[in-house]
Amino acid sequence: MADHYYTNQPGAAHDEQQFTFELRGKELRFWTDAGVFSRDRIDFGSVLLIENMDIPSHARVLDVGCGYGPIGLTAAGLATEGQVTMIDVNERAVSLARRNAELNGAGNVEVLVSDVYSGVQGKQYDIILTNPPIRAGKEIVHRIFTEGYGLLAEGGEMWVVIQKKQGAPSALKKLQETYQEVIEVDRKKGYHIFRAIK
Repeated sequence: MADHYYTNQPGAAHDEQQFTFELRGKELRFWTDAGVFSRDRIDFGSVLLIENMDIPSHARVLDVGCGYGPIGLTAAGLATEGQVTMIDVNERAVSLARRNAELNGAGNVEVLVSDVYSGVQGKQYDIILTNPPIRAGKEIVHRIFTEGYGLLAEGGEMWVVIQKKQGAPSALKKLQETYQEVIEVDRKKGYHIFRAIK
């Protein structure tokens, strides 16, 4: 069985390509490769999250499961006085995200290999963004929600995109159990955008 994107070192042969995509009115260029999530185009869920996320200019932002970087790099363009940390368990994705940060001139970005939050313990953020790795299983997805709470500053927010058929109802329940307030910001084509406030 071929491994999938939620793995530390994908075994798929390299097959790099580059494309351009407009996000929040800005054109960004991306290198992608085999063995990373949604390599041919930015997936609908990520685009919906990007369109909705509210990133203040001074925000300290964490992008969990960053892939090759569309969510985090868009956030970096909005948090002009802030800092964006992008993490992923997939080393190939991290390497691509670093290249894409450089390609798009994002100087306020760091990209780290991290299994869930292992690489950012002791840090604090204003906003956590995630299009969680559904194929990693519900336990991992729910750990992203619950363990992220401890990394958020008081009043901090976690923004999540998740498909109804891939566990949105149980995700909402877990967020409501963990956070003070959870708002459904948008819903489109079966995808939900949740904003959970600490």
